[in-house]
Amino acid sequence: MTAAESYSELLRRSKALGVLNSCAAALGWDHQTYMPAKGAALRGEQMALLAALSHQKLTDPKNGELLAAVEGTDLVTDPESDAGANVREWRRGYDRATKIPQALVEELARVTTQAQQVWEQAKKKNDYASFRPLLEQVVKLKRDEAAAVGFNDHPYNALIEEYEPGTTVAELKVLFAGLTAELAPLVKKIVAAPKQPDKGVLERDFPIDRQKMFAEAAAAAIGFDFAGGRLDTTAHPFCSGFGPGDCRITTRYNPKFFNEAFFGVLHETGHAMYEQNLPAKHFGTPLGVACSFGIHESQSRLWENQVGRGRPFWEHFFPRLKQTFPAAFADVAPESFYFAVNEVKPSLIRVEADEATYNLHIALRFELELALLSGDLKPADLPGAWNDRFEALFGLRVPDDARGCLQDIHWSFGGIGYFPTYTLGNLYAAQLMDAVRREFGPALDDDFRRGDFSRLKGWLNQNVYAHGQRFRAGELCRRATGAPLSPKPFLSYLNEKFGALYGVC
Repeated sequence: MTAAESYSELLRRSKALGVLNSCAAALGWDHQTYMPAKGAALRGEQMALLAALSHQKLTDPKNGELLAAVEGTDLVTDPESDAGANVREWRRGYDRATKIPQALVEELARVTTQAQQVWEQAKKKNDYASFRPLLEQVVKLKRDEAAAVGFNDHPYNALIEEYEPGTTVAELKVLFAGLTAELAPLVKKIVAAPKQPDKGVLERDFPIDRQKMFAEAAAAAIGFDFAGGRLDTTAHPFCSGFGPGDCRITTRYNPKFFNEAFFGVLHETGHAMYEQNLPAKHFGTPLGVACSFGIHESQSRLWENQVGRGRPFWEHFFPRLKQTFPAAFADVAPESFYFAVNEVKPSLIRVEADEATYNLHIALRFELELALLSGDLKPADLPGAWNDRFEALFGLRVPDDARGCLQDIHWSFGGIGYFPTYTLGNLYAAQLMDAVRREFGPALDDDFRRGDFSRLKGWLNQNVYAHGQRFRAGELCRRATGAPLSPKPFLSYLNEKFGALYGVC
């Protein structure tokens, strides 16, 4: 078999695996949306079976033979060519997967499916004790995974590699220490500022059917294709891309608070537009997969915050908002609304956090994950450790576990190592948007005032979406923005925006 024939066979196998994984994604979406509670046990077995089949296909020794037949040939001389990028990522995935026993893959799928169901009820009932045994199992299994894969310095390095290849604990510690040192005094100045928004304008009566209508209209306006997607309700908002033509987003509605659903929809729409605009011809291969979780998160944060909390966006949408909720906003001026949706205030819930405090929430979770994985923190002691560290960071005492260590779904699905990608996403979003503004200048905000987001979406298509995994995240950032990732654009953005709003900095 020639190198070209071997590569063609790898493509065929990869695309078949992509279809299988999309089946698991569909069942995962159903699990979080419409599956009846009593279906959890069977769904766990279904997910375990699909995970086993996927693992078998991925670790088939024939794949190793085919990769060896292609590597070092003229097909992959250019590492940025289609074949070069695909083979590089296939090799990374194959080498990682072959180190993880199939029994561990099956058990992780089985336990995390059950854990998600238990977590949802535990959160509703503020009952950490019911979730703790499952969390103990998840932590043990993720330690087993890290040991199987192998790591340097800390087992966390093995897990974050799954989400953000090349990132290390040492780098993240420096990043979070620097951000915390910059953000804490900024937040303190803002909280102490005499000028403060009236958040009460967002805490009125907002009928859910009207919220859904307005959110769907905004999502469609910025670029979500509802012919290839849908919006549903769930306990914890997420985006699930099954493949070309089918991408689902979810949100949760609060009839007494506008922000929760609307900005959640913008956030998930940012994820969804990345999925919807990946090159369909490459589905099932690395070139049809998002670059990294951090780059993926950059798209949700860019559309939610950089665009959706900007003044030009609301110059277009606020009149429509008043038409949708005439009673709630009859006495609200545009500037008062804009100030309210950009309130900075330490709060308990990560997904409701403002731009200035959000990364402090991630720093907390990063610290606790490191301790859980190393064994320095036992799951039994998690609530107390969470509460103490939260109070140190935010100056707030956590009233209950539902608003503390139970608020996120991530640990129930085994996503240890996932949280830092949110902060990386914030940094990438700011740097990408800075590059867009340098290229288009004031014309960009003029577009937004007209409700036209095509120029921005076109730039993102060209510089982010179209590449899939052709480049690693750092290289993608450098090519798109002209510089390696830096926290400076993000910090400059925060200081400029909130300095003007609050009269500080």
